[in-house]
Amino acid sequence: MALRLTENRISRRTFLRSSAATGLLAVGGSLALPGISRAADRPVVTHGVQSGDVTANRAVLWSRTDRPSRAVFEWSTTESFANPTRLPTLTALPDNDYAVKILAEGLPSDQEIFYRVLFSDLADPNVVAEPITGHLRTAPAGLRDVSFVWSGDTVGQGWGINPDAGGMKGYATMLKHDPDFFIHSGDNVYSDGVIKAEVDLPDGTKWKNITTPEKSKVAETLDEFRGQYKYNFMDENVRAMYAAVPVFTQWDDHEVTNNWSDSKVLGDAYTEKNIHVLSARAAKAFHEWMPIATTLAEPQRVYRKIAYGPLLDVFMLDMRTYRGPNGDNLEPVEGGVAAFLGAEQLAWLKRELLASKATWKVIAADMPLSIVVWDNAKDKKGFEAVSNNKEGKPLGRELEFADLLRFIKAAGIRNTVWLTADVHYTAAHYYNPDKAAFQDFDPFWEFVSGPIHAGTFGPGDLDTTFGPELKFVKAPPADGPQNLPPSAGLQFFGHVKIAADTRVMTVTLMDTADAALWSVDLEPKRA
Repeated sequence: MALRLTENRISRRTFLRSSAATGLLAVGGSLALPGISRAADRPVVTHGVQSGDVTANRAVLWSRTDRPSRAVFEWSTTESFANPTRLPTLTALPDNDYAVKILAEGLPSDQEIFYRVLFSDLADPNVVAEPITGHLRTAPAGLRDVSFVWSGDTVGQGWGINPDAGGMKGYATMLKHDPDFFIHSGDNVYSDGVIKAEVDLPDGTKWKNITTPEKSKVAETLDEFRGQYKYNFMDENVRAMYAAVPVFTQWDDHEVTNNWSDSKVLGDAYTEKNIHVLSARAAKAFHEWMPIATTLAEPQRVYRKIAYGPLLDVFMLDMRTYRGPNGDNLEPVEGGVAAFLGAEQLAWLKRELLASKATWKVIAADMPLSIVVWDNAKDKKGFEAVSNNKEGKPLGRELEFADLLRFIKAAGIRNTVWLTADVHYTAAHYYNPDKAAFQDFDPFWEFVSGPIHAGTFGPGDLDTTFGPELKFVKAPPADGPQNLPPSAGLQFFGHVKIAADTRVMTVTLMDTADAALWSVDLEPKRA
């Protein structure tokens, strides 16, 4: 769809509708164009705009162009961009795939923020791209209702962008809920997921994918990893969602390769056999393309806390970078090959949970606590997640979480809720110490919801170490066909609303047809 300059007097709902239709919105306003150039000569904003890691006073802003350029972001609280604030100039260069991002600080709390980016050709500043606008809402400093969505697993198992099926419709469904933000629980891309032009379906029809050279093989080079993100942003639903709603993103294995750890042995599909080289390239592409806030203390750190006002703190975990190998998971002591979060991240999480004054502490995990996830599912060997599928006391990776749960109870930390995706179905688990082998913890909930656009699989077994009670599940039958396509209708996300007056958290498990499958109201416990 062609973009044109318009007078930027739009309502917020109009912005969302425009974003849903195009994924982008070209605007006019006060951003002065330094010269006039033919459209064919101008830099192109190739994949829209994104924002992320939004708090009460800051947000990360992102965009990408097609050539060496200077980039300027502006933001305003008015739709007409009256008296906009201009941010420092950035330079889009090949070293960062012509992508730019910046931390916009000093934003007013609890405000609708409109932002835009202008790229000018580095060789000729008079050659200027049409500005593209995005939207975000900053966190409140006081009490107001908060709502957000979460899911994971995008373009997995060969199910890519099918224009005949409306593309990745789950993103459009989430956008309808006008959330404050979206937690992507990992597997933003499937770097090991080859996309074929056609896939035969059981009913005799074909699933028809858009294809690209980078998705025709497993990603190994830096440009191939970058191509995984470029592919997803070809979908107008994805572009629309990310232009209108901030993303809090984390990574899991498929941003690199299936079941990745530092000890991963790469198979015949890979010419590059060094997992450290592969993961370094993948990490660079992830941080180039995702609007994630970084720290000079560890520039590629994924774990972080995002404060979203007095009702909510979000703790984004990294269950991938610091883990040991996927083995039998039966070590009697914590750390070493039994590491999962790792000592530094675990200490950080305890410290930040203890310091949190928010009513609700959402722990965004890229893998579930008690669902049994095999490293080798066919032969049922090795473990990919926390559980070791053994009854009795915690062992292996479970030791870190027993330590964490014990600490949360002893410190009197209330109202922790765990959110995850990863296993390609949706479920609600209530962790009951009375039903657990390890009982030194307070009860809590874990909610699972995904995929947003990938193959769907049957439910996994539950390890009883921490006493999970299955309250709801929707998935293909375990003894039935697996890797069901998005057209089968088993694609999921979760919606959370926290009411300002009662502080009750309502969690609803949804499908991408926008049906509410199951819901629970969680009353906050007072310290």
